[in-house]
Amino acid sequence: MSVESSEQALSAETGDDPNNTAPAPVADKGTTASRLEEEGDVAADYLEELLDIADIDGDIDIEVRNGRTYISIVTEEESAGLESLVGRDGEVLEALQELTRLSVLSATENRSRLVLDINGYRKERAGHLQKIAEDAVATAKESGEAVALEPMSAYERKIVHDAVADLGFVSESEGEGAGRHIVVSAD
Repeated sequence: MSVESSEQALSAETGDDPNNTAPAPVADKGTTASRLEEEGDVAADYLEELLDIADIDGDIDIEVRNGRTYISIVTEEESAGLESLVGRDGEVLEALQELTRLSVLSATENRSRLVLDINGYRKERAGHLQKIAEDAVATAKESGEAVALEPMSAYERKIVHDAVADLGFVSESEGEGAGRHIVVSAD
């Protein structure tokens, strides 16, 4: 490939064509899938190194679905080390997920929406959040008044919002920072 062809290809990729003759870049599913796979590989390398440094045993599984990369760290045996990576109410898990996203950003220059799970904590928590949503809807239905829930992470709020909507009620996030919470109402 000539230097001119390389520059044209680069211009087409970045949208920096000075003559505006190159077609606008179109993201296709193959490009997105390969970017998500790369994201998973970078995240897995980062987490593998972390586990080695902390001397914690765990297997890392990578899955790409619904436009996101899902990383799971699992172990066959009970591991206090992995449990410590979840922390109280998933606080350490949330922080580790953000650090992993930063690692991906640093390596790929792309923001990541990857989801990290450790020993099925998020799946178990999703069931608990579904129950919280159901209870809030029942209370709002019974009392006719809005019900405010405890503060939770953005990921957890999304699960509750979806569950409340599936039950035919309305929910809104209120508050700022660590105090951001959901209010459930009938209208």
